[in-house]
Amino acid sequence: MIKVAMIGAGSVGFTRRLMMDILGVKELRDTEFHLMDINEDNLEMTQNLCEKMIQDNNLPAKIVATTNQREAIRGADYVFCMARVGGLEAFKHDVEIPLKYGVDQCVGDTLGPGGVFFALRTIPVLLDIAKDIRETAPNALFMNYSNPMAMNTWAVRRAGGVNIIGLCHGVQGGHKQIARALGYPEEEVDYVCAGINHQTWYVQVSHKGKDMLPYLAEAFEKHSELSKSEPVRLDVLRRFGYYSTESNGHLSEYLPWYRKDKEEMNKKWVYPDVWIGGRTAGYLNHCINKTSEYKEMYPKWMNGEEEYIKLGDRSHEHGSYIIEAIETGRTYRGHFNIENKGILTNLPNGSTIEVPCYVDRNGITAGYVGDLPLQCAATCRSSISVQEMAVEAALTGNRELVKLAILHDPLTAAVCSPEQVWEMVDEMFAALDPWLPQFNGEGRTWEDIPQPKEIFSPVKKSSKDDLPPALTGEVATNVNERLSVGYKDS
Repeated sequence: MIKVAMIGAGSVGFTRRLMMDILGVKELRDTEFHLMDINEDNLEMTQNLCEKMIQDNNLPAKIVATTNQREAIRGADYVFCMARVGGLEAFKHDVEIPLKYGVDQCVGDTLGPGGVFFALRTIPVLLDIAKDIRETAPNALFMNYSNPMAMNTWAVRRAGGVNIIGLCHGVQGGHKQIARALGYPEEEVDYVCAGINHQTWYVQVSHKGKDMLPYLAEAFEKHSELSKSEPVRLDVLRRFGYYSTESNGHLSEYLPWYRKDKEEMNKKWVYPDVWIGGRTAGYLNHCINKTSEYKEMYPKWMNGEEEYIKLGDRSHEHGSYIIEAIETGRTYRGHFNIENKGILTNLPNGSTIEVPCYVDRNGITAGYVGDLPLQCAATCRSSISVQEMAVEAALTGNRELVKLAILHDPLTAAVCSPEQVWEMVDEMFAALDPWLPQFNGEGRTWEDIPQPKEIFSPVKKSSKDDLPPALTGEVATNVNERLSVGYKDS
């Protein structure tokens, strides 16, 4: 039996999805899940739904719900974080204040003023989780789903003292689109994706060993749906030569070219049929609507009138596959957010990159990629500079560095003067003060604490009970057996 802690488990849909993914693995069906959230109403709703799914499927898994983070983490083998610090109240400030200054964000949770302030208030929470892991579950692997992914995991690698990886589903989603555009089954399309979270690039796409990159732009342009729903991504594909992982609205807000003129933006670059198509405050409005939907659907899920998660019907979220690989030895390849240590050679070492990794009983190993195409690297480096300043500011409480980080944000720089940036940031500091312990007078700062290992390894210290058969006398060895390498001795 393993213990999995889920912090921010009041995320009703995602927590249930992740739990059922894990329970879809036969060897993991006795997992003990410890759900933690500060929102007691959402936590109770999630607990009841999870217990119902376990009972309906007659599984030995166990649910423990608590508002005590430390107790949820104690003794855990794996810790997930999916928390949204500040909830919708803070999220509104992330989007609405910058909009007054002309910074039009569709999502606002990864870069830009919204992304930076989201990091400033999330990083303290993640570092508290890391402290609890260090002290009560030192062998646990910390898997973070909370955005802004690159800044959050960078800060924890610097000051958390635990092994952490960042997980996102953008790579899988883009892969699905590429297969649809080319007209091949998903499983037949191979790829290498590399870059930074939400700006990861499909630098290799092939079908049965044949290069498909030369045909990608034409395939997308001829697709009846994708040619209309992804105008920004297709424009970048035509100009850069490489497809980006992130959705149309997301990608548009990391670049300085597509959202600085509202009339042109809505006319050329927004796909209005879905929130992620680029509409102003698209994700904020989606989250508000989802909250109401969960409350309406909860009684229907509980009485069995509605249900959509079936045992064995696993999503493409990485979390369950990582645990399966470590616990069973079945190898899994996925694209994770980790520290750059010479893996992407023309991006800064120490930054958070998203690259192919392999998982088995030995842990997680990153694959070497080398140089990104120059145009892709240039776009990533602009974002990395913002991320680096924001992380430093989050750890040290440096207000001026927050302003400089946002000043260098590509979208903000396209529409704001320096005076406007300073005024906007001061307004955001005032509105978001309750969630910023580095800046609101609490004076919290963090010293660097290195990660405990160079690689993520699940190997634990053995005891006398773990002696191999050869040392316990349970298996006789043939002392006359000869060894051969590559051929059979005669």
